[in-house]
Amino acid sequence: MMRNLFKKLNYSIDWVLFGAIFFICWAGILTMNSFGTEKALFTRQIIWFAVSTLVLFTASLIDWRFLRSKITAGLLFVFTCLVLLFLFVVGSVFKGAQSWFDFGAFAFQPVDFAKVALVIILAKYFSRRHIEIANVRHILTSGFYAFAIFILVFLQPDFGSAVVIFAIWLIMVLISGISKKHLLVVFITGLIAFGGLWFGVFKDYQKARIISFINPLTDLSGAGYNAYQSTIAVGSGQIWGKGVGLGSQSKLKFLPEYETDFIFAAFSEEWGFVGVVIIFILYGVVFWKILSISRKGATNFEILYGLGLFAILISHFTIHVGMNIGLLPVTGITMPFMSYGGSHLLAEFLGIGILMGQRSYARAASKDSVSNEIIGMT
Repeated sequence: MMRNLFKKLNYSIDWVLFGAIFFICWAGILTMNSFGTEKALFTRQIIWFAVSTLVLFTASLIDWRFLRSKITAGLLFVFTCLVLLFLFVVGSVFKGAQSWFDFGAFAFQPVDFAKVALVIILAKYFSRRHIEIANVRHILTSGFYAFAIFILVFLQPDFGSAVVIFAIWLIMVLISGISKKHLLVVFITGLIAFGGLWFGVFKDYQKARIISFINPLTDLSGAGYNAYQSTIAVGSGQIWGKGVGLGSQSKLKFLPEYETDFIFAAFSEEWGFVGVVIIFILYGVVFWKILSISRKGATNFEILYGLGLFAILISHFTIHVGMNIGLLPVTGITMPFMSYGGSHLLAEFLGIGILMGQRSYARAASKDSVSNEIIGMT
């Protein structure tokens, strides 16, 4: 029995993809270990990594074809919205955002799983409508699913995750083949609505917060402090870095949240340009393998799911690096697989595990059986 389990596991897992993720995780863990006074983070993250790996392996053994069901997608949407709503009742406030369930020994942030759920929901929606996808109602319907989750996250307020949710919807809308003219109309409408809020609703202090959020370096003593210290940390690493445990910005705590929001800056300071190139290559392997696996999906659903998962990770990666080097606003976005935290790591490993589970049956499925399954779902 164990031999069959290992054989099935070996058949499901893409070891190149897992290997790249493994080294990225340990780059983050080793950076946390170098903080000295934060040894507890190092130990906890190792535990989260072990649990997440188990989740990935388990997910890769599951036949995920039941996700193609309309009922499954509908229930997942309702459940996700209810969980996010429940946060406003019993959720804990952390750094000004009511986005955590506190269980004492650990805290849980459901928005990370909501992103994976949204990908499944949109993949299901677009997979059945690829023929008539140019119809504007598909922008509006898919936008409703995304907006419902977006607004529940935005009101926590978790601006960073709200931006990622919007990015997931936008990327999946674009790759699904929806009319660009219709999409442009939607964006213009949104800009007009924002203009009305700016001139007729927002107060002066709200406008000031939005301006400092967009360009934090205009307020170095306030909102721009973290971004400024982050750019110093990245630049001070130079070519070879200062060495593990020798990063002054993080070790002397000039750089706040160096284990989560600014892990890339802390890593860059210690490992330098060479380390950054290596970590970028590893992320490149992750993105390439995800796109490669999704391209070989058994049906449109699996293809769209893989592309949606790519959208989550590339959004997190781009925003995190951008805000660490002062090019994007500081939004509190984690670096995929690298930042400290169990919620995002579990969600990311679950997402990868689902992709690998889809990979296992996609390779075995014939064109005829896939066609029969699609017909059977109608």
